[in-house]
Amino acid sequence: MKTVSTNNWLVPALAIIISITSCKTQEKATVSEEVAPVEAAAEEETPAVETREYQAAYTRTFDLIHTSLDVRFDWEKQQLIGKAQLTLTPYFYDTDQLTLDAKGFELRSVSLKNQESLKPLKYDYDGQKMNIALDRVYTRKDTLKVWVDYVAKPEELDAEGSAAIMDAKGLYFINPLGEDKNKPKQIWTQGETESSSCWFPTIDAPNENMTQDIKITVDSRYVTLSNGLLVSSKPNGDGTRTDLWKQSLPHAPYLAMMAIGEFAVVKDKWKGIDVDYYVEPEYEPHAKAIFGETPAMLDFYSDVLKYPYAWEKYSQVVVRDYVSGAMENTTATIHGEFLHRTDRELLDGDNERIIAHELFHHWFGDLVTCESWSNLPLNESFATYGEYLWLEHRHGIDEADKHGDEQMRQYFASVAQTGHLNMVRFYYDNKEDMFDAHSYNKGGRILHMLRKTIGDEAFFEGLNLYLNENKFQAVEMHQLRLAMEEVTGMDLNWFFNQWFFNKGHADLSVSHTYDAATKKYAITISQNQDLKEMPLYRIPMDVDIYFGGAVNRHRIDLTEVEQTFEFDVLGQPQLVLVDAENILLGTKNETLTEDEYVFMLKNAPRYLDKVEAMNGLKGSSSDDAVTAMLNLLDDEYWGTRRKALQALKSKSVADTSLLKNKLMWLAQKDPKSSVRAEAISFLAERFSKGESTRTIIEGAMKDRSYNVLGATLKAISEYDTDRALSLAKEAEADASGSLISAIASLYSKKGGSEHLDFFLNSISKVSDPNDKYVFVQIFGKYLIGQDFSAQLKGLPTLKDLALNEGAWWMRLSAIQVLNGLRQNAEPIDVEEAKTLVNEINLVMDEVRAKETNQMIKGMIGE
Repeated sequence: MKTVSTNNWLVPALAIIISITSCKTQEKATVSEEVAPVEAAAEEETPAVETREYQAAYTRTFDLIHTSLDVRFDWEKQQLIGKAQLTLTPYFYDTDQLTLDAKGFELRSVSLKNQESLKPLKYDYDGQKMNIALDRVYTRKDTLKVWVDYVAKPEELDAEGSAAIMDAKGLYFINPLGEDKNKPKQIWTQGETESSSCWFPTIDAPNENMTQDIKITVDSRYVTLSNGLLVSSKPNGDGTRTDLWKQSLPHAPYLAMMAIGEFAVVKDKWKGIDVDYYVEPEYEPHAKAIFGETPAMLDFYSDVLKYPYAWEKYSQVVVRDYVSGAMENTTATIHGEFLHRTDRELLDGDNERIIAHELFHHWFGDLVTCESWSNLPLNESFATYGEYLWLEHRHGIDEADKHGDEQMRQYFASVAQTGHLNMVRFYYDNKEDMFDAHSYNKGGRILHMLRKTIGDEAFFEGLNLYLNENKFQAVEMHQLRLAMEEVTGMDLNWFFNQWFFNKGHADLSVSHTYDAATKKYAITISQNQDLKEMPLYRIPMDVDIYFGGAVNRHRIDLTEVEQTFEFDVLGQPQLVLVDAENILLGTKNETLTEDEYVFMLKNAPRYLDKVEAMNGLKGSSSDDAVTAMLNLLDDEYWGTRRKALQALKSKSVADTSLLKNKLMWLAQKDPKSSVRAEAISFLAERFSKGESTRTIIEGAMKDRSYNVLGATLKAISEYDTDRALSLAKEAEADASGSLISAIASLYSKKGGSEHLDFFLNSISKVSDPNDKYVFVQIFGKYLIGQDFSAQLKGLPTLKDLALNEGAWWMRLSAIQVLNGLRQNAEPIDVEEAKTLVNEINLVMDEVRAKETNQMIKGMIGE
C-alpha cells in the first residue's frame, strides 16, 4: 500500500451538504444526532447602497381560477405531451393581452375555448413566456378559457437550481430507458420555486391560487399520484390507463405535482380521510414504521391550531434522485429516497421531523402562502417551528430544545459563511437565495421567541386568527403581525421590526454581583452586537433564582446597551439562571463559578442547562463535578446521558469500578442506540485491556443497531485489527446505514485491494444523501492507499457518480475524489501514474461538457 499524503482536497461534508429538515433543504437527514449539515446559503447583502432590483410580489393582471390538464409521456425522449385548459378572469383592469409562463415548450396550438369550439389565438413565444393576443378586451366580469396543446421538453432546458433545490427542470424522468437495473423507472415533478411552468402553462407565481384536475395516461403497471382525490381510473384497452386526479380547493401553482412509478401503496386513515404512503415494494412492510406518526401529527396540529387539516387527503411518496429533501405539494408530499428505511435502520433514527415539517406546511405554505419569495419565512420558518412543536408534544421539552439549539447553531455556521441577512428580504440576486438557514433555522427560533414573549395561549390564538383570516390566500409578514396584535392588544411592531425586518442576532455578556449587606442580587447584561449593522434588541426573558430549595422566577425586559437588573434575595443564591427558558436567539457570554455549574448540573431542569454546565466544567477535575456527571448517566433523557458520556471521556474518575459498571450497563441496556454506541466507544478507550470489557464489546456485535455495530467495529479495531477486519467481512452482507460507513472507514485505514468490491457494491445501498457523500469521501481515502490496478477499477464508479448523480453535492464529492487521486498519483511506476492521470482527465472532460453547476465546474477547472 502507498503512503498517503495529507488529503486537503477532501471538503468536509458539513460545509457543503444541504440539510434536508427540512423541506427543500433543510430538511435532509443528519450526519449525526448531534449536528445536522448546514444549508448552503445566500450571498451577503450589500451593506450600504442597495443596487439590486426590489423584489416585489408579482403584479396580478389575471386571476387563474382553474387548471385542467391531460398528459401522457414519451419516456425515450423524456417529454410530456400535454393539453391544458386554463380558466381565468382579469384581475382588475380591462385587457386584451394574456401572458403565461411556459418554459421550454414546443407549442402546437393556442386557442380560446368557447363552449365546444376552439378559436386560434395569435401569440409570441420566447421559450419562457407566451404573450397571447386575445380576441377582444376582457373585463373582470368576464371569464375565459385558454386551450394550449404542447410538448414539455425538460431535458432541453438550461435551468440551474440552487443550494436547496438543486435543479429547476420541473419534470424528471428517472431511469427512463430502464438501463439501470438497480433503479426503478419513475416520473415526478418539483414545482418550487417557479418550475411548474416547465411542465404545464400557468401563471407561475406564489400569489396565484387555482383549483385543478389532471388526467394522467400511463402504462397500466404504473401507479400515479397527484394533488386531491383520484376520482376515476380507466383502462384504455391498449395496455395504458388514464387516472383523473381532482383538487377542489385552491392552491399556488408551484404546489401542483405528479409522481408515477411502480409504488406499493400502504393505506392509513385519519378522521375519515385517506392517509397513504407510496414506497418502493421492498419497503412496503416498513411503510407504517416510516410514516406511522402521520395520523398523530394530523391530530396534534389540528388541535393545537384549533384549525382542522383542510385538505381532501394526505399522501406521501418516496422517489429516487429527488432534487430536494422533501416538498410539501398540497395533499401529496414528495420525499427523497433517504426516507426509505427498514425497521432495523429505524432503530438508529427516523425522519419524524421531516415528516412533521412537510405536514405543517399544509397550514403554513399551502393553506396560507407567502405572496412573494421575499416573504418566504411565512412558509419555511413556520414549517421549521412545526418540527419543534411536534418534538415537544411527542418526545418532551428536552428533545425539542436539543433540536432547536442545533438549528440555531446551524444558522450561526451559515452566518459565518454568508454574513447577516434580513429575514424578509426584498433585495436578492436570485429567489433561490431565500432558501437558507435564515428563512428556516433562524425563523423557527424567532417564532419560538414570539411564543415565549406573548405566551402560549395568545400565540396559538394568534395563529388561529391568521389562518382563518387568510385561508387560501397569499400574505405578507405584516398580516401575521396584525393577527398577533389583534389577539394580544399589543403593538408588536418592535418585535417584527427587529427580528423579521432586520438582520443579525443578539450577542450578550452577563455578569453577576451579590451584596450581602443589602441582600441585593444584580445581573448586568450588555448587548455587544455591531449596532451599525444590527438593532439594539428588546428581549423579554425569564430569570430563575435558586435559594434554599426554592426557585423564584422573574421576567425582565432587556432594552438597553447595558442594563442592570436588581433583585431582593434572602441570601446568596446557589444559582441565578439567566434566560431560564432558553429562548435567546443569539450568543450569551457568561462565566459562573464551579460550584454554580455543579449546582446547575444537579438542579437545573432542562437538557440545555445541563449542557451549559458540562461545557462550563470542561476544565474541572473536581470530585463534585465528576460525580454530578456520573449521576447524569442515569438521566431520563437520552441526550443528557450521551452528553455526559462525552464529557466524562476527558475526566479522571476516582471510582473506576463505578464508571466501568455504568458503561457496561449502558453499552448493553440503554434503550437508545446512540448511547449504547457511545458507551462502547468509551469502554474501548478506557478499559479495553480487560477481558470482561472485551467480552461486552464483542458481544455488542449481536446488537440489531447498525450504529452500535459500527461503533463496536471501530472499538475492536483499536486493540485487534485482524479481529475487526474479520468481523467486518462477516457483517458486509447485512450491512446498512452507519455500519456501511464504519466498515468503509476501517477498510480505508487497514484494508487492501481485496476490499475494493465492498466499496463498489455498497455505493448503491447508501440512500441517505449525507451518508452517501461521506461514503464516497471514505472511498477516496481508500483508493489513494491502493495500487494502480485497484484505482483503475474504481474509476468507472467515480465517473458514473460525477456524470449521473442527481444530487449536485454527490457529483462534487466524486470530483473531489478524482482530484485527490490525480494529485496523489505517486510515480512508483511512471507509466501507471501517467495512465491514471490521463484516464481521470478524460472523465473530467466529459463532466466539464455536461455539468451546469458552477461550484463543480470551478472544482474541475480548465
